Amino acid sequence: MEVSVSGMNVLPESCVAVILSLTSPSDACKSSSVSTVFGSAADSDLVWDKFLPSDYHEIVSKACNTTFLFASKKQLYHLLCNPVLIADGKMSFKLDRPSGRKSYILSARQLSISSSNDPMFWTWKSIPESRFSEVAELISSSRLEIDGNIRSKKLSPNTKYGAYLLLKITERAYGLDLIPSETSIEIGNQSFKNTAYLRCQDDKKHRLESLFYSNRKQMMESRVVKGDDRVMSRREDGWLEMELGEFFNGESDEEVKMSLMEIKGHQLKGGVIVEGIEIRPKA
Repeated sequence: MEVSVSGMNVLPESCVAVILSLTSPSDACKSSSVSTVFGSAADSDLVWDKFLPSDYHEIVSKACNTTFLFASKKQLYHLLCNPVLIADGKMSFKLDRPSGRKSYILSARQLSISSSNDPMFWTWKSIPESRFSEVAELISSSRLEIDGNIRSKKLSPNTKYGAYLLLKITERAYGLDLIPSETSIEIGNQSFKNTAYLRCQDDKKHRLESLFYSNRKQMMESRVVKGDDRVMSRREDGWLEMELGEFFNGESDEEVKMSLMEIKGHQLKGGVIVEGIEIRPKA
């Protein structure tokens, strides 16, 4: 049975608000132009309180260098759709505007990076392009191990997520892609493993190195379990991202473990800058 807009207008505003709260933020915004009743209901706190994450009070209280001034839950929702630094500036949080699903970026300081406290191998520095106060740059090492974790209860339930390592490659980079890195994600009984190269699809330098080291490259690649051999992609914010894998987040609270590792090539490598790992909803 179809219900006309004029028929819906006879419903009390509170009833319309309840109906809209069962939709999505995107649908609620679109419905505000249907009629005066819909417009008023679509702006109500009853609707937007349902779209805000259940832990938004904690997120707002832990925000760094941000003062939230809002007159309604709808305004707060849209404020949280912009990146917010939390956890003493070591994490970034935001909501996906159309769906309200949560995403996080764990800064390099929130990750476990092998030998990152030894200045012979890594250096910590500030760069203007980063959203965080510090990033980690690999000086030289034969081992590259980066691990991150987050509790699944921090994420939106019943949502498919992807995890992405955020990087920059310096002009003096070397030894990063003679052998693929191994990536993995684990949560509960889910396990996702793959391989990836620390390069972009259009990397001319890599093509020259592949020709020069072709025999050695084939020998080293045989040490790694074959995967998709993914490459990095360029983001709108100027960083590169490497997909570590994907997982489905249910309703239980479990630890999500994410990693990138290259320890089998035994060749020196350097010139990669690590900003962090982003965990965001997938379409």
